[in-house]
Amino acid sequence: MRRPTSCSSSLLFILVLLFLSESWGQRLNTDNKKPSCDHCNQQLFCNCSHNGFTSVPSVTGSALSLDLSFNKITAVTNDDLTGHTQLKVLDLHGNGLAEIHPSAFDSLWSLEQLDLSYNQLTMLNYKWFSKLEALQQLNLLNNPYSYLGSPPVFGALVRLRKLALGGPSLNELRRGDLSGVTQLEELTVHANNLTSYDAGTLAHIWPLGHVTLSLHGPFLTNVTLAGAMIDDVSYPETPIILKDIHLIGVQSVQPFSKAAKRRIRYLTLHNVSVSDEAIVDLLVVLDGVPLTKLTIEDVTLTGEGWWEKASKTDHKSIDEFHIRNVVILDVYKFTSLLQLGFLLEYPRRVSVINAKVFVMPCLTSHLLKNLQYLDLSDNLLTDLTLVETLCGTTQTLMDIRVLNFSGNALKSLSTVSRLVTKFSKLTHLDISRTGYSFMPSSCPWPSTLRFLNISGAKFTAITPCLPKTLEVLDLSNNNLKDFTLLLPVLRELYLSGNKFLRLPSGLSFPNLQTLTIQSNTLNMFGKTDLQSYQRLENLQAGQNKFVCSCDFVSFVQLELRGGGGIELTDGVDSYICDSPFYLQGQPVDQVRLSVVMCHQVLFVSVSCGLALFVAILLSVVLWRIHAFWYLKMIWAWLKTKRNSRQRQQRRDKADTEALISFDAFVSYSERDAVQPFLSASHQPLTLCLHKRDFLPGQWIVDNIMNAIERSRRTVFILSENFVQSDWCRYELDFSHFWLFEGHATGEAAILILLEPLSKDDVPKRFYKLRKLMSSTTYLEWPQEDEKREEFWRSLRNALRGNDN
Repeated sequence: MRRPTSCSSSLLFILVLLFLSESWGQRLNTDNKKPSCDHCNQQLFCNCSHNGFTSVPSVTGSALSLDLSFNKITAVTNDDLTGHTQLKVLDLHGNGLAEIHPSAFDSLWSLEQLDLSYNQLTMLNYKWFSKLEALQQLNLLNNPYSYLGSPPVFGALVRLRKLALGGPSLNELRRGDLSGVTQLEELTVHANNLTSYDAGTLAHIWPLGHVTLSLHGPFLTNVTLAGAMIDDVSYPETPIILKDIHLIGVQSVQPFSKAAKRRIRYLTLHNVSVSDEAIVDLLVVLDGVPLTKLTIEDVTLTGEGWWEKASKTDHKSIDEFHIRNVVILDVYKFTSLLQLGFLLEYPRRVSVINAKVFVMPCLTSHLLKNLQYLDLSDNLLTDLTLVETLCGTTQTLMDIRVLNFSGNALKSLSTVSRLVTKFSKLTHLDISRTGYSFMPSSCPWPSTLRFLNISGAKFTAITPCLPKTLEVLDLSNNNLKDFTLLLPVLRELYLSGNKFLRLPSGLSFPNLQTLTIQSNTLNMFGKTDLQSYQRLENLQAGQNKFVCSCDFVSFVQLELRGGGGIELTDGVDSYICDSPFYLQGQPVDQVRLSVVMCHQVLFVSVSCGLALFVAILLSVVLWRIHAFWYLKMIWAWLKTKRNSRQRQQRRDKADTEALISFDAFVSYSERDAVQPFLSASHQPLTLCLHKRDFLPGQWIVDNIMNAIERSRRTVFILSENFVQSDWCRYELDFSHFWLFEGHATGEAAILILLEPLSKDDVPKRFYKLRKLMSSTTYLEWPQEDEKREEFWRSLRNALRGNDN
């Protein structure tokens, strides 16, 4: 008794295990299912960024660019990217990536750009890059590796042109680490915590186009190390950018002596903190160096502007001086730029951007003797201080060609136009992002002005204040609705971000080649709108609320395919339907409208023509099959039936025989009226003939019904003329109606043949007559006179029965 129980329990246990294993297997398959990303556009650029992926998702194998940045991908396996042989760009930065399989990138034969920055790679493996012979750009910044590794990781990258490496943990660079890298367009090295550097490590890279070194630590702790790195990358034609440095005292600027010996021409200091003493020392170190361009960005000035000690240094070679994003700690103690007077007379291009400059004194402006380009954008200038900066109408800055006062608190357009009138060489003026809201009716301008930018203001209308000499005009991001001013030499016009409902007329711009009118309130435009533009080549009109009508869609698709004479340079993604509702959000180039919608006139014309043709064809067919005759017959029959019922209701209960007035109602064709049978005056019968007995003024159908009701029989005189008569057919059908409705007794219909006529000679539409001829005995009208007496006897017997 126990053994079966044991076997049953074992079997049950096995089944449970199978079920659980199957369930867990399904769960594992579900859990291990590779995620997918389908955010790919028509250019095969797949943007899978910020999607929370924990592993490399499945993407179409034809993708050309794959952005996986800012996900949570911690590892790349050997088959995650298998099959992506066409991929050219791969971005994995910002993932916390800590592990990459040695053969993970082996299938990426076409890869040109690879970004692995801002991850958790503690070491670099040369096998990652061994198959990437097409790679041109590689970014390895800000990973926690402390050295580059051996053998050299970049040895196989023969086409590499842009390289970025280093991070907070990089502490050594050894000779041979960059073996295989022979020439670069850009080299970026973050070595803020570098403690060991072999001189010459970077020296063999030549030509070297652009170098960025982040050397925050070495400048403070190891002057020799910093100097060696700068010495290795200093070439006269190679721009050098030094980032994250503090220049405090003579010692901190000594590494620049190496660059001075190499006679560098282009130097940029980025994210720099500098004291008065360091500025003086730097100018002394660079004394006599043919430095052409000096740029300082994101600078903090810790001093008060006392730089007079460097006045004896020679810096005549400086042609461009740019300073951007300045923070002055003791701004109220800071002296004017007059302390740099010995420098200001040489540069031809000066930019002081976002430095909280509220005025440049006229005395300082007088020092800028060779100045041709002045950029004071994003400062605190006003109309009043601008007068001081440009020295009113006095002769100063007479060689100036480009002025940029954008992003300042200017409000009077007439003031700036009056101030710049004296500049006889001025060609470019940028007064964008200001407080202009009113445009005077007329303004003085230098005759040389060709480029004017007044975007980002508050203009609502355009006046003749604008100079006729303009070739490029930017009025973007205003409140304009129309533009009718004639500008005969204008080549480029920028009107984006306004309120235009339609394209401005091209008659005002006979030489216009480029028109940008994005982000307005345009609904549509077409070929007719552009016909007035005689030389227009480039049009950017996307990002508007387009009504996707047939003409607009057809026109845009033609232009996007390059089939028209104008190029839509802002691309297909800028042209999106806003209405009708069912097309909202759909790219115009993908819209497919029906023929009914796009060719309504043609469709209606063709439809009407086709309907007319079908109607005519149907009418012919119906006429051939006598359908109209049948319809007319049905209508008459229905009306007669109704009238008969009405008469029946009015009829009293008298005997029907009292109503009988005729022996027979004779149905015959009018063409047979001359026949002897119908014209004989000696007829021994009382016959109802329509020519004689029908009541005038009454509907003929009612006459027929009355005659049939008042006659014992209905006689049909059959002939060729009879079968061709509609009214004879009515009389035949009404006779049958009378018979079938039960109003007559016996054989109500008698057939008489005036001439030989067989059933087959009767048209098929006379189906009742054909049926009668098949089932009823009929009489024949004798042609011989001697037989006619017998005919009348037979007819009388047929009509009156035993009463004869």
